[in-house]
Amino acid sequence: MASKKDLKNKLNYLPIIFGLILLAVGLFIPATIYFPVAKAEVIYQLKSNSQISFPSVEPVDRDFSIVIPKIGANTKVIKNIDPHNPKEYQLALTRGVAHALNSGLPNEQGNTFIFAHSAGNWYQANRYNAVFYLLNKLVEGDEIIVYYQNKDYHYFVTETKLVNGSEISYLRNTSFGHQLTLMTCWPPGTTLKRQIVIANLSP
Repeated sequence: MASKKDLKNKLNYLPIIFGLILLAVGLFIPATIYFPVAKAEVIYQLKSNSQISFPSVEPVDRDFSIVIPKIGANTKVIKNIDPHNPKEYQLALTRGVAHALNSGLPNEQGNTFIFAHSAGNWYQANRYNAVFYLLNKLVEGDEIIVYYQNKDYHYFVTETKLVNGSEISYLRNTSFGHQLTLMTCWPPGTTLKRQIVIANLSP
């Protein structure tokens, strides 16, 4: 049977053990959120500084997908998702990025609005926003390819900007041309701002 002294010694270790657990949890949370960001950034920098020629990208789905060669994005687009319904878009974003309900489609005039979005909690935010983490690397003239119904549509970036999280005017399908708007949350893992990329279809 353990003596009182032995029991007291064991109890003295409890605060240390508890502190180590808290420290581990405190490190795990930011690492979980920002590891995909760091990974994407490292891959982007290695590619940017490399002299190696990269092969053309085969889209993951020719029915509806998006490829952004500069940042290595290649993902399925889930069609007609309500951007005001978190339950709906968070489910869609586990499978790719989302095409906003009532926005245009590549084969018709209007504004095709495609988005990724941070979740409302830390353990999901990294999944839902990961595909578009590097949208801030895009500049005027960069190419974006949307595949829709087995046809490819080549867009070129005309404008990028950061806007407030409450800004929703970019959702409106008011373009008389063939416009593509991409949106994600910024900084990664938050909903503070929106990174917007606007591109026009190549003539």
